[in-house]
Amino acid sequence: MSLIDKTILFVKEKLQGAEGGHDWFHIERVYKNALSIAEDEDCNLEIVKIGALLHDIADSKFHNGDETLGPKLAREFLEKEMVESEVIEHVLNIIENISFKGGNFDSKFSSKELDIVQDADRIDALGAIGIARTFNYGGFKNRPIYNPDIAPNLNMSKEEYKNSEAPTLNHFYEKLLLLKDKMNTQSGKKIAQERHEYMEKFLSQFYAEWDGEK
Repeated sequence: MSLIDKTILFVKEKLQGAEGGHDWFHIERVYKNALSIAEDEDCNLEIVKIGALLHDIADSKFHNGDETLGPKLAREFLEKEMVESEVIEHVLNIIENISFKGGNFDSKFSSKELDIVQDADRIDALGAIGIARTFNYGGFKNRPIYNPDIAPNLNMSKEEYKNSEAPTLNHFYEKLLLLKDKMNTQSGKKIAQERHEYMEKFLSQFYAEWDGEK
């Protein structure tokens, strides 16, 4: 069995019972997105594949904010599989630097492989899938769908972003609509633009229905 096949089995096992927007199917979509984007980039495809598969192995949102658990689990798995140390460190850097974190996070690492996996992950937060994931997570956290009296906070610190209990619709303005301008690759930018426009149409329809116009 190849390392990729073993990694897939490991991730499926670890994410059994995960919240619907951060489960195996999210990983699978990001993996497919990453492979597609990588076709147009000069990169180490093995690192892209492993990074995409392990990028959310233990999302801190579901582990009391612990940002060390994901890298720890990934390291233990990759060392057990006798993966080269350079590959392990690169993958861990992807895991540690991929997140949005309120948009105010300065990455301490850069690579083409991180660019690809980050774009692939952000694409899954956009469009129809992004809308579905956003409301699924809002329901998971028992947040209101929308409250016109609570404005989006566009200048949150990392901690404020992590601890936000704002209505779900605010997340579009606090993250999702910002992503198209934060893409790294040309392929990512093109896909993000298309999905961004879809979300704008959704929001327009949402407000019209909210106000009883349609």
